Amino acid sequence: MTTNRSNEPHTTDACNDCTLVHARRDFLRTMAGAALASVGLAPSAHALAVRLENHVTRRGELATYPVPAAEGVTIDTNNEVILVRTHEHIYAFALACPHQNTALKWHADDGRFQCPKHKSLYQPDGTFIEGRATRGLDRHALKRDGEKIVVDLEKVFEQDRDAAGWAAAQLTL
Repeated sequence: MTTNRSNEPHTTDACNDCTLVHARRDFLRTMAGAALASVGLAPSAHALAVRLENHVTRRGELATYPVPAAEGVTIDTNNEVILVRTHEHIYAFALACPHQNTALKWHADDGRFQCPKHKSLYQPDGTFIEGRATRGLDRHALKRDGEKIVVDLEKVFEQDRDAAGWAAAQLTL
């Protein structure tokens, strides 16, 4: 909810599905990518692309996402989920670092996640690399339903408390 100049509340949700809004976003993404490529800053061929997810279906504590068509990182800030497709596996992580719940950042050039607060690093599969954290990223339970990935937002596996559950919280394509 935002307020306009007369301080009357109004919502902007009604326009989220507008064709014009999506066309403008696609245009801006294309132009930004072209600008980066023109100065030699385009991600390398092995880097995972980053997408912001805005087409999520949520029913209770389940969030449904399309199966990612290619390797990459999808960030859903509304549900605080990171969906990763890498090396023919799909993972769903909690958006927060397990050390002190700071929102993680994806560094495409390095191919890893980093906590901006204390600089803990994680591989694309959520495995802890180094830093102040003491375990891998928390994984959500997930399953495939046709061309959709269903993530259980309530079922989270911590690597140090349930190693078997954490290891199993992935899909193989």
